[in-house]
Amino acid sequence: MQSEKQRTPRIVFMGTPDFAVPALQALHATFGVTAVVTIPDKQRGRGLAMQASDVGSAAEQLGIQHIIKPSKLKDPSFIAQLESLCPDVICVIAFRILPREVYSLARIASFNVHASLLPKFRGAAPINHAIMTGETESGVTSFILNDTVDAGSIIDQLHVPIPDGTTAGELYDTLKEVAATCAVKTTTSLLDNTAAPKPQDVQHITLAPKVFRETSGIDWTMSATNVRNFIHGLSPLPCAWTVWNNTMLKVYKAEYYQAPLQPGEWKIENQMLIAGCGQGALALTEIQLPGKKRMNVADVMRGYRGPQSGIFANEVGS
Repeated sequence: MQSEKQRTPRIVFMGTPDFAVPALQALHATFGVTAVVTIPDKQRGRGLAMQASDVGSAAEQLGIQHIIKPSKLKDPSFIAQLESLCPDVICVIAFRILPREVYSLARIASFNVHASLLPKFRGAAPINHAIMTGETESGVTSFILNDTVDAGSIIDQLHVPIPDGTTAGELYDTLKEVAATCAVKTTTSLLDNTAAPKPQDVQHITLAPKVFRETSGIDWTMSATNVRNFIHGLSPLPCAWTVWNNTMLKVYKAEYYQAPLQPGEWKIENQMLIAGCGQGALALTEIQLPGKKRMNVADVMRGYRGPQSGIFANEVGS
């Protein structure tokens, strides 16, 4: 009979989007993942065919035998199935909130890898809020799961700089690879009993609630710095927007520009769309019009025959 140290550890991975895929791949390559838990398949695409989540598809490609897709995490049959696997460690990345009945099944610990330097940016949209608030550093944090969301004791943190002009999508791509490194490092420390979790400093908690299209309209009375952060923090999803020539305009990127414009005033100059802010101005560099693809502003301007100046609106028809 194998000793505790000799037997293969039983790792259960829980996740849904592509952000979690590199961590699943890294854990499986390092330890061999026993089971994956993800959301049920959904209808997607033009044909509305049933498709697995990104994590579910990756698990199939890796040949992981146990792929579990519960509709409800408190379903007794799911809990019994998970318990029968006798997990040593449960790793959670970009998944649902686990009830105690689930996270307590891990023999050693259940942990989450969160895309911020906790206790900063607890919540559903830490990457968006890091850019929107002008942070110059981000990272990932692994922490022990408990009954309060994103509040468990910290096991490890990995830091990364945020270069000027970074969008949420670009930081997302960076952090998903860093999350994979953190997942392997944390699992290793839990298995060899070297992890030393430390409580979060509650005096430095900030929140990062989910972002929505309805609240992504650009307030041009903000400074150029704050507007640019807002645009980049919502790029590519849900995407900042304004109304230009009575048409909804999505704005993905912007750069600082010198122009004597009032807040919300716009003009076209040298095939650039320039916008006035509360302090300073911006050149909108990547935009999208309804029914069109995301484009560089210069490409849009080459075929543009409309007004050369005006005022941005907050809604169509205003």
